[in-house]
Amino acid sequence: MRKVLIFGGWLRRKARLRTGFFCCSTIARMPIELTALTYFPIKSCRGLEVDSSVLRRGGLEHDRRMMVVKHDGDFLTQREYPRLALVLPTLADDCLNLAAPDFDSIRVPLQTSGATVPVRVWKSRGIPAVDQGDEAADWFSAWLRAPVRLVHIADGYERKVNPDYAVRPDDHTAFADGYPVLLASEESLADLNARLESPLPMNRFRPNLVVRGTSAFAEDSWKRIRIGSVDLAVVKPCARCVITTIDKETLETSREPLKTLASYRRKNGKVMFAQNLIPLNEGRLSTGMGVEILE
Repeated sequence: MRKVLIFGGWLRRKARLRTGFFCCSTIARMPIELTALTYFPIKSCRGLEVDSSVLRRGGLEHDRRMMVVKHDGDFLTQREYPRLALVLPTLADDCLNLAAPDFDSIRVPLQTSGATVPVRVWKSRGIPAVDQGDEAADWFSAWLRAPVRLVHIADGYERKVNPDYAVRPDDHTAFADGYPVLLASEESLADLNARLESPLPMNRFRPNLVVRGTSAFAEDSWKRIRIGSVDLAVVKPCARCVITTIDKETLETSREPLKTLASYRRKNGKVMFAQNLIPLNEGRLSTGMGVEILE
């Protein structure tokens, strides 16, 4: 049996062998394309997959512009409250709908301006945010069984990214951990899943953009890409945390995927999966668009 190594954007027609080689009778060159677009209205809650969205300098429209905080303004995530993973927030007619399994849903007006309170995300302190009112706070407090508030980043405020990785001084995001856009490839997930006893879905990694048509982890070498009319800088691999070990449907936890990723994706003591991006301009993205590697 002939063994063939496949590089770059060459795709295999048959499965990977245990040897790490590919067995294939035909090889096809396919363009890289955008296959999924997801935004997360509330940090650490469920995302909404869409066919098209406007990409702003600060990220996808509506992406992580809200978050749940303690009364002192410190941010909360699935690390402390895994039940956030089950919350489905949707936006319609300037209102926020909140739903969770076997729990009464509510609809509240979305407030993006007015009096602000200071909140914190990691090292970013004093971020001005607008409290979303007692009804939303009571709903989240009951669901999480802890006293919390829901806030929206104040309109017009730009939370700057780490200057060590910024392309321009005004590069910014909202309540994402550090950068406006996260990209992953289907091939990288397939490579990981080939090493696991039970495959994992892409939602463990919460990317905004998913692409297909490249080799596993080829995105590690990209520096700049173009999707439609939008150019994006690929600035930093994403270090993964225990949130990836939480099943987003059952909330069960395990050591995977961190255990396996640590065996071959470790860098500077951290395990990496997906890439952080910074948009260099704005425009509309749609699934099916081609992805051009500029450098």
